[in-house]
Amino acid sequence: METDGHTLMNLSRVVSMIDDGDLLLFRGRGFVSRLIGIAGRSDYTHAARAVWWGDTLFCCEVRELKGGRAVTLESQVRRFSGLIDVFETNPSNRWREYDRQGAVRTMRRLAGCDYGYLGVAKAALRHLPLWRCLIRPDMNDRRWTSQPPFCSQACAMADRIGGGVDPVPHLADRVTEPADLARSPFYRYRFALAGV
Repeated sequence: METDGHTLMNLSRVVSMIDDGDLLLFRGRGFVSRLIGIAGRSDYTHAARAVWWGDTLFCCEVRELKGGRAVTLESQVRRFSGLIDVFETNPSNRWREYDRQGAVRTMRRLAGCDYGYLGVAKAALRHLPLWRCLIRPDMNDRRWTSQPPFCSQACAMADRIGGGVDPVPHLADRVTEPADLARSPFYRYRFALAGV
């Protein structure tokens, strides 16, 4: 079934088609989520990764009010039915140097970390008209920050640090938003998850 340009698929029918480390982008439905989407010039307001542990598919994420965690993807599909899009990571194995298992390990290690509220605030400032004119684009991934990551920063870091490929070149992880991941050629849209 297709709705609003998204191909809706039942999780139970496509679970075997979701690979370890595939990108999960969430579309928002509340007022705050819509503001995040508008600022990022997209419908996407949250980013996570699909991670297999044995026979169970998990959603590894760094989420506001919760921090880094791993929850079953099924639980998230029940909660956000029709709002989670699955993106294939490294389509057609175009980036041969990519280490998928390294990226997954890096994402798993974020479980238990705090949420990067300060990082979100800094990324949001870049959208304000006056600030946009005064600050330069942040492209330096090597500049270390001791602040915990936010959702899309964590996903970009996992691919760059653990996987060996920067999914959004010329943009620092700490200012990478879900919309930036959606536009990256390192990911390819596959379908939206509706129902379990």
